[in-house]
Amino acid sequence: MKPLALDAAGTCALRTVLTWEMEQLVLDIWSDAICPWCYLGHVRVEEAIEITGLGDEVSLRHRAFQLDPRATSTPGDLRQAIEHKYGPGSFDAMSTRLDELGNRAGIDYRFDLAQRVGTMDAHRLIQWAQNLIQGEENESGPPDALVERLYRAYFTEGVNIADRQNLADLASDVELDRAGAAAMLAGEEYREVVLNDHQEAIENGITGVPAVTFRGAVIIPGAQEVDTMARVLTRLHAKVTAAAP
Repeated sequence: MKPLALDAAGTCALRTVLTWEMEQLVLDIWSDAICPWCYLGHVRVEEAIEITGLGDEVSLRHRAFQLDPRATSTPGDLRQAIEHKYGPGSFDAMSTRLDELGNRAGIDYRFDLAQRVGTMDAHRLIQWAQNLIQGEENESGPPDALVERLYRAYFTEGVNIADRQNLADLASDVELDRAGAAAMLAGEEYREVVLNDHQEAIENGITGVPAVTFRGAVIIPGAQEVDTMARVLTRLHAKVTAAAP
């Protein structure tokens, strides 16, 4: 799946006829809780939605992508994992760049604390939280808060977000039912959803995250600047609204 073309102004050129099928413009955001660029992208897209004034008309649906599906709940050395995958020096280059970008976005990256862990259960928890409020008026409340809490726990506090007790605690931190979260995590619920999300992403050509899609087309690849995201969202909203019957 190729991204929709962005012109020189960073706007999205939609060449298909769009129809208005729901009250809110639902965007799929593909991400992983151990992805530092996803954390940055999450903060930026939230800010873009806010500055465009589209908060009541745009909602995010969180989709699962596992960057390191072979990682387990036992913490491993993140530097070693990054440099094994991307080569010597890649960890320092990444952390230096993201420290700078994070400071501007209000993110306190602590790469000295973050460890290599799996994210299957973190993704399951996000899908559980998302399903809890499906159909309610505020579709972008608890899941967004939970996603942000997971990022902060992992990147700033050094929490093992593969540990199920920790995950239940983090759910409680954003006023979700801890007992319900723990019960879900103890089973296999939402595992297939996570696996299917990841497979769908691969089949559609998404090989890196974050990626924001609308009806199967990538409209925001990567952690674009806030102004670029805002222009894309404004342009998309205008085109969809204009196509409404």
